[in-house]
Amino acid sequence: MKRVVHRSIRPAEITEKENIDEIKGKMSSDMSMEKLMHSVFENDREKIDQGKFASEAINQGVSSFTPDMAFENLVNNYSVAEKLYGEKIIRAITGYDPSYVEKNIHIPEFRRELKKAINENIENLKQEGILNSQGSLSEEAFDLAAFTLYFEELEKLKPEGFSGERLHKENNIYGMKNDVKEFKKERYKDISVKGSVKTAIRRGHKELIREDLRSYTRESKGRCYVVYAIDASGSMKGKKIEQSKKAGIALAFRAIEEKDSVGLIVFSSEVKKEVRPTRDFVLLLKDISRIRASGETGIAETLKSAVMLFPEEDATKHLILITDAMPTKGKSPEKETIEAAHAAHANGITLSLIGVNLSEKGQKLAEKLVEIGKGRFYVIKEAEDIDVAVLEDYYSL
Repeated sequence: MKRVVHRSIRPAEITEKENIDEIKGKMSSDMSMEKLMHSVFENDREKIDQGKFASEAINQGVSSFTPDMAFENLVNNYSVAEKLYGEKIIRAITGYDPSYVEKNIHIPEFRRELKKAINENIENLKQEGILNSQGSLSEEAFDLAAFTLYFEELEKLKPEGFSGERLHKENNIYGMKNDVKEFKKERYKDISVKGSVKTAIRRGHKELIREDLRSYTRESKGRCYVVYAIDASGSMKGKKIEQSKKAGIALAFRAIEEKDSVGLIVFSSEVKKEVRPTRDFVLLLKDISRIRASGETGIAETLKSAVMLFPEEDATKHLILITDAMPTKGKSPEKETIEAAHAAHANGITLSLIGVNLSEKGQKLAEKLVEIGKGRFYVIKEAEDIDVAVLEDYYSL
């Protein structure tokens, strides 16, 4: 049965994607993965700030930084530049509070100071290895962004107490002790002494006989595969894509901890990235952190892709889809999406959908999809609540 869950807890912030520029390659030799992770978890403020800068650049879809272009953008039309870069990036490349820049941008003396500051700050980012010689994000920057996102989400999860155990109900002798039943041919270690004694007393027996014996049934977690599908269309740019990425990291962390497997689909007008369900957390972390937003919204192809990603075995197969818009790709987007949802259900896949500020029409379609997919529909008003909904959905499996 479908379940509609309305979420509204706290406010949000900002981030984006394109033909998802998949950057592949090894870590730079001067700083290993371990060193980067150590810097972030040791609370190295400079490294964390650099990671936040890199993450914001990815989320805003800014592919390169050249001093002259950055200066011209800010001077020619500050409001457009603010939408392009976002407040965090403006603060990082100018060294000034964005409101101060906006207030003084037309003063010639300030412009001269600003140009000098932008040149120095971008050059410092190159010296630190965050930008390469062309002004684009380096491999180190991408990895630092990943660990910073992970650290921020981990710090958020601790006080909110997102923990528990996901149980897929299935009798198994190696599972957890659950109800008591009549003893037959189970292992003797599964005998419930308390249950057996109660049965004997109830029957007026002074000694335990075989007919009085009771044993535990055991519950197994079962095999569970979860695929996390992120809408990386242009409308998700900013805070929505950032919080969706953090939610994906939280899901991967918790699910892999529970010995479940997590896959990834990144989509906009078409599927941009696929990762088959895996327990390789670092792989998922790096792929999630590099998502950029651009293009239209195409959900039908995402559902078709999910069918191919899940293994062909008798197991829990669940798709969690995040979107902020109606499907717009295709001749008949709604019809094609509904047909794809039926096909996914026919392949044993359940579907939950997290709608971020969906229109009334979008909500109706979402409700139809989760009804077909036997999952849940979460109505999200604030982007920061996305991880709450994602983890709640996972633990409901």
